[in-house]
Amino acid sequence: MHVSIVGSGYVGTTVAACLADLGHEVVNIEIDENIVETINAGEAPIHESGLAERIADHAGTNLRATTDYAEVRETDATFLCLPTPQADDGSLDLAPMRAGAESLGRALAGKPTAEADEDDHLVVVKSTVLPGTTEGVVGPVLERESGTEIGDGIDLAMNPEFLRMGTAVRDFLEPDKVVVGATSDDAAAALRELYAPILEREDTDLVETDVREAELIKYANNAFLASKVSLVNELGNIAKEYGADAYDVLAAVGLDDRISERFMRSGLGWGGSCFPKDVAALRAGAREQGYDPDLLDAVVSINDEQPQRLVSLLEDHVSLADARVAVLGLSFKPGTDDIRKSRALDVIETLRNRGATVVAYDPVAIENVRTHHPELDTDPAVEFADSPQDALADADGAVVATDWPAFDDLEFDEMARKIVVDGRRIEVDPDELAVYEGLTW
Repeated sequence: MHVSIVGSGYVGTTVAACLADLGHEVVNIEIDENIVETINAGEAPIHESGLAERIADHAGTNLRATTDYAEVRETDATFLCLPTPQADDGSLDLAPMRAGAESLGRALAGKPTAEADEDDHLVVVKSTVLPGTTEGVVGPVLERESGTEIGDGIDLAMNPEFLRMGTAVRDFLEPDKVVVGATSDDAAAALRELYAPILEREDTDLVETDVREAELIKYANNAFLASKVSLVNELGNIAKEYGADAYDVLAAVGLDDRISERFMRSGLGWGGSCFPKDVAALRAGAREQGYDPDLLDAVVSINDEQPQRLVSLLEDHVSLADARVAVLGLSFKPGTDDIRKSRALDVIETLRNRGATVVAYDPVAIENVRTHHPELDTDPAVEFADSPQDALADADGAVVATDWPAFDDLEFDEMARKIVVDGRRIEVDPDELAVYEGLTW
């Protein structure tokens, strides 16, 4: 199929590269000329495992980027992969989605319709939006700007993404499920054709449903996982009070096939772009419908407290006033340079508020911190190290905030009389630590 992707952020770039990898002809529509030039040069605009190689393989052949929306007229389907930023009250800011739909609608006004023996143009919302948005916001905008009705020239569908930072390419190509919410049988059939190579996998389920259900599935999925993490952290906190090893406890709990072993490691909690934004939007949306989501409120509260608990655990052993503390890891998870809602940044803020000097290290995310948090780059009490060894060298204590595999091989036993608080359960034998306090919540 010939596919256009509106938006070349984290989701749009990954979707474009992976669809090209499946053999489709893909064009990215992006307003940022720098991103367009980067993709057309065969380079990835974001750090994501396996992405750079695929863009390099397909750029100039069946993958290209442009700023010209008119290109969508030559395609069979358009995916809207636009940001839905979080407003102050947790609700979604749909301005980018509306703007993208307006530009797409105007471009489609020049495309032949089904009355001219052409198939309807399929518009697929890939962005995470609350129920009612695809049909109640995107659809009307497309109709107004294109002069074409949904179902009579334009088909509409919702196809949520389930991409995890660091494993997004694999998640797209080897998913556990593909969710399709379509307004017509033709739209559903087109998406089945698009995903045919993926749907042939025995481990991938196809879920076909109405549009509102497809919109809500993504939120329900992330809310469940976020709730599981916070429940695990609550249990870990209780285990800590009893002097019990939470990891041993939770490993046994995970053997129950109703629960599974996934997301059973207590620690600093969840961050990134998806969980915080999706849970906040679901809470705000629920309140707009007149329902108080008390459980999700508690999920967020527990998650917000975890960085403070970690720093307090360190402070039980190290006087933080004028102490030098190494923070290992800045991205919200390994495998990505994304620092949005990173627990490491909360740890740094808490350490600074308690009088400590911070020396931080991350394999790929330091430049993102410097770019998006210039206040840290200019703070004399915050330093960035060139290696984990440099960060640890003169530290009075250390915090592991991201479980990068590179940290597994550190010689912590050389840190005599220093405290290491492990917030991510890296693969280090505690016996190798001179003085070790694991954050075994």
